[in-house]
Amino acid sequence: MENYSKMSEAASPELKDIQTVKILLCYLLYRINKPIDSEQLYDIAVGTEIINYFFYQDAIDYLIKNKSISVNNGNNVKIYELTDKGKDCAKTLRGYVPKSYRDKIVQAALKYFAQIKYQNEVKIDYIKLDKGYYVHCRCLDIGDDLMDLKLFAPDLSQAELLGKNIMINPTGFYSKILNFALNNEEETFNPEDL
Repeated sequence: MENYSKMSEAASPELKDIQTVKILLCYLLYRINKPIDSEQLYDIAVGTEIINYFFYQDAIDYLIKNKSISVNNGNNVKIYELTDKGKDCAKTLRGYVPKSYRDKIVQAALKYFAQIKYQNEVKIDYIKLDKGYYVHCRCLDIGDDLMDLKLFAPDLSQAELLGKNIMINPTGFYSKILNFALNNEEETFNPEDL
């Protein structure tokens, strides 16, 4: 048991080297291959708990000054985009960052952008009733509702749990409901069951 605790202490999930953080940020921007606003990059990089706030700030400042990342302003938000210099860094130096860190941060980015997409396509509202709540779920398409559904929950905490679980995979939720509706059959009556 003692060996496991020593191993977990040694396996710190946070990077402790500023050079590695710079390469990892370039790699992340290279893999997502699109401009990203500064808040989104921060949420992904620091939210993974691989990069701490101070290393993140130092790395971003360096990458901007070094012209590995270009900064544009749009709607009062800084937009970061990887330059050719940053792309070269990501391609040639990625091997200096352990694959587990690269995979984790790219996976975090994919989940982050999927969640943003879900929030734009699926709306969850909680409607208070006399004795409980409705969880109002709307799956949106261009100008139309694909699904408009109300589920009853006896209290707000259970309503929020339903909403949270729907938002984990709203596409799967919608497809399961659609599949159930298309394959729903009337139960057969067997007189011998009596």
